[in-house]
Amino acid sequence: MGQIEQGLERALRTRPVPASTEARLRFLLAAHRGSTRPGGHRAGVSQRSVQRWVTKKPGVRRPSSPTQIGAIEEAVLARWQPRVRARVRAQAEAEGFVFHTRARFGFAAAAGSSDDPRVRWITQGLPGEVARELFAGRDAGAGEQQQTVILARALGHAYFRDGGRRARGLHIAFSDVEFADFSIG
Repeated sequence: MGQIEQGLERALRTRPVPASTEARLRFLLAAHRGSTRPGGHRAGVSQRSVQRWVTKKPGVRRPSSPTQIGAIEEAVLARWQPRVRARVRAQAEAEGFVFHTRARFGFAAAAGSSDDPRVRWITQGLPGEVARELFAGRDAGAGEQQQTVILARALGHAYFRDGGRRARGLHIAFSDVEFADFSIG
């Protein structure tokens, strides 16, 4: 998962996802009213494995493998705060968002020019159309590179071109994203 994807995920949550495997299992079991069969099926493990993990008997409980821990994490992330995520996404698509990043950003210019791309801190408000395009790309399976292209186009329009009032033919360079954060609402 890239920096942009992580930033989008953080923006869509109001509470942190449970950190420990035990807390994640409790969440999955609570979603299925304590039943270990659908909870195990959702996590991609057997019912007996889930029973071993949640038992209080000493010596019976065994740690899970990294593959199983990853499956549990994916199952929890898929079910974590679905209504909150939908509400925040709709708000971003309607009102826009503020994008905070530290990345290599600039525009193509002659060699030696101060306008060559360099690492910059950028905080820029972007419209809802950009949020719609980012989320649509994400839903379609777009990778970090495609999301970077979407943000480069939007940042270039808002930051360098001042909403289309200047620098019409400018080529924007946006790469080496160190972090990406989104403020919605």
